Amino acid sequence: MQKIITFKIVIFAFEILITPLTMNDTFKTIKELSKAIFTEQKSKFISYAIPIQSVDDVKSELEKYKKEYYDSRHICWAYVLGADRSEFRSNDDGEPSGTAGKPILGQINSNELTDILVLVVRYFGGIKLGTSGLITSYRSAAAEAIEGAEIVTKTVDCSISFSFEYPFMNDVMKIVKDMEATILNQSYDMDCYMTLQIRQAQFDLLKNRLSKVESLNFPEI
Repeated sequence: MQKIITFKIVIFAFEILITPLTMNDTFKTIKELSKAIFTEQKSKFISYAIPIQSVDDVKSELEKYKKEYYDSRHICWAYVLGADRSEFRSNDDGEPSGTAGKPILGQINSNELTDILVLVVRYFGGIKLGTSGLITSYRSAAAEAIEGAEIVTKTVDCSISFSFEYPFMNDVMKIVKDMEATILNQSYDMDCYMTLQIRQAQFDLLKNRLSKVESLNFPEI
């Protein structure tokens, strides 16, 4: 009986220790642009997977490729934005509804990617592909562009600013080192100011440790 009780206590303590570190504060995106070419029944599909940060980026990229491929029949696309992947949109650009944008978006989602725009340029080859043929072709073109890209995992980061008196610099710097926080901005005088960046899962712990440093204050919002 004693062994069973001890085992449960150890597991419980371990769960408390790892909880802040297993919070979902990461997301997957692509490192740089990737291009692929896919053909089906003489139709040519040129696909691009493009890293983006905002809707303005989407608009800029679409404008650029529409100018480059001004003679194409269609430029269909889809994008996903945000660490929680909550902002997304797709467009069929004249293809039958649901045959282009949705299959492209489906490939982004199946790879669990965000901050990405995938567009597919189509040059008609003279043979109609039909609804199922279009869906398969746009899906395949998007998949090949994504497959050619390097997928990277990034963290959701938060920043925190505060002031403190110079004699407590060592206390602050020990926390910075222990927590592996990044110093974004700093100024040293009798009153010191600092802005740190740290992954979201560790933000509360960092703030709690800093709050215990004598003289340290967070700005009022």
